Amino acid sequence: MQYTLPKLPYGYEALEPYIDAKTMEIHYTKHHQTYVDKLNAAVEKYPDLQEMAVEDLLKNIKTLKVEEKDRAAIVNHGGGHANHSFFWQIMGPKKEIDDKLVDDINSTFGSTEEFKKKFTDAATARFGSGWAWLVRDNDGKLQVYSTANQDSPLMQGHTPVIALDVWEHAYYLKYQNRRPEYIENWWKVLKLI
Repeated sequence: MQYTLPKLPYGYEALEPYIDAKTMEIHYTKHHQTYVDKLNAAVEKYPDLQEMAVEDLLKNIKTLKVEEKDRAAIVNHGGGHANHSFFWQIMGPKKEIDDKLVDDINSTFGSTEEFKKKFTDAATARFGSGWAWLVRDNDGKLQVYSTANQDSPLMQGHTPVIALDVWEHAYYLKYQNRRPEYIENWWKVLKLI
């Protein structure tokens, strides 16, 4: 099985004016496609791994029987593929509020606004490239944290609920070095809350 770029659920311009069409096109067709291509190359000599979903590769990353350089490539490129595939799905031009998630957020963090502050802080404070996450941990409880590079919560056995890409390629054409402005505007295209 070859890993493939998933279909984007909306047009490149659909998230305007918050995420510009050119950024979406480059992010999806260049960056995400490169993660897919390099993941395929990393598992090429491991036929048994080629049959695993990328999420399962990441969940089992510590026990995969692979060379260390290939493990690193699977983390980087498999993480890039899984993270972006998830990221595209939670954004959209129209809100699709998940009432149960909002209730869980309010119960865990006190309010949606308190959650947004905590999540925004995690995204803003990430030094260099990475992601901010809302996840369900092994006990099903919600947690907010950030990860470096393309590390995925799946590697910790956590289930992603909300993700924000804070690599510069996700926002630099429109926002340059203004990551906080990108984060503030991103909430407008997050469908779930």
